[in-house]
Amino acid sequence: MPDAPVNRRGRLLVAAPSLVDPNFRRAVVLMIEHSTDGALGVVLNRPSTTRAADVLPEPLAQLLPEDELVHEGGPVQPEAVIVLADFRNPEQAADAVLGSVGIVNPHESPAALAGALGAVRAFGGYAGWSEGQLEQEIAEEAWIDAPCRAEDVFTDDPHHLWARALERKGGRWRIIARLPEDPSVN
Repeated sequence: MPDAPVNRRGRLLVAAPSLVDPNFRRAVVLMIEHSTDGALGVVLNRPSTTRAADVLPEPLAQLLPEDELVHEGGPVQPEAVIVLADFRNPEQAADAVLGSVGIVNPHESPAALAGALGAVRAFGGYAGWSEGQLEQEIAEEAWIDAPCRAEDVFTDDPHHLWARALERKGGRWRIIARLPEDPSVN
């Protein structure tokens, strides 16, 4: 029986440059769940072109700004929606992920959440790993573990999150953060 995984809930997994899966090229994943049974997270740096107001059911659509885009949370069940928010009172989250950041209960009425939420973001789909799969990928150095900040989840600049997360990690990761997406243009 393998050792229990290090619980990475609330941490970032930053795709290593060697990760060849196109679903995760330069992806930054917020880990929502991680146990011996598997892991689940959402990609933070892939906004879609779809407005949340156009596709989310009421009452969820009312929680997000009208111009907010749904983010592509991952390749698993792209029709499923996970809504994360920065809760003023984290006890109101359906499930806490990182400090005051948690999952919005999709059945909660907007009136009950009025004034309770700061930033809100919707993710279509998620990234999922079966038992032991994530640990194997980490051992193969496909993912770089990094601390997460609430502002990473709700960044206005998701396209630069991969480099920012590696820069913050420091050391040799700063060099990797500065690599161009296509090394042939270097």
